[in-house]
Amino acid sequence: MDPNTFPTKGNLILAKNSLKLSLQGYELMDKKRNILIREMMELIDKAKDIQSQIDATFCTAYGALQKVNMEMGISMVQQVSHTVPIENSIVIKTRSVMGTEIPLVEYDKKKTLPTYGYYSTKMSLDEAKAAFEHVKELSIELSMIENAAIRLASNIKKTQKRANALKNITIPKFQALSKDIQNALEEKEREEFTRLKVIKRRHG
Repeated sequence: MDPNTFPTKGNLILAKNSLKLSLQGYELMDKKRNILIREMMELIDKAKDIQSQIDATFCTAYGALQKVNMEMGISMVQQVSHTVPIENSIVIKTRSVMGTEIPLVEYDKKKTLPTYGYYSTKMSLDEAKAAFEHVKELSIELSMIENAAIRLASNIKKTQKRANALKNITIPKFQALSKDIQNALEEKEREEFTRLKVIKRRHG
C-alpha cells in the first residue's frame, strides 16, 4: 500500500497540494491548447487565401507561357528556361509558439534579372517569368504555413491528451484521496473524543 495514502495530516496536506498543482496544470494546458488552436485557425485562413492566389497566378503564368510558346516556339522557350538559375537562397529558421517550433522561411526576394536578351524575345516571356516568380514566392509561403499548421495540430493533440489525463484521472484521484483522508481523520477524531469521554466518565 502507498504510504502517501495513509490517513495522516501530512498526507492530507500532500494530497491537497497535489490536487492544487493538478488543477493549475489543467488550467495551463487548457490555455495553451486554446492559444495553439487560435494560431492554427489563423494559419488555415492564410493558407486558403494563398492557395487561391496560387491558383489565379498559375492560370496567368500558363496563359503567358502558351502565348510565348506560340510567338517564339517551344524549343526557343526551352532554351531560355535552361538559363534560369537554381533557387538556392532559401534559409529555414524557426520561431516558438507555446513550445511548438514553427518554421520561418527566408529567401532572397530581389527580382532576378532576366537571363535572356530583350531583343530576341517577346514581352509575353517577361510576363510568364514574372508570373512564375510570383508562384514560387507564394509556394514558399504556403509550404511554411502548411508545415506550421501540421506541427501545431500535433502539439494540440498532445496538449489535449495531457489535459484529458489531468481532468479525468489525476484530478479525480487526488479529490477522492483528499476526501478519504479527511473522512478517516474526522472519524479518528470522533473515536478519540468518544474514548476520552468514556475515560472521563470512568474516572469522574
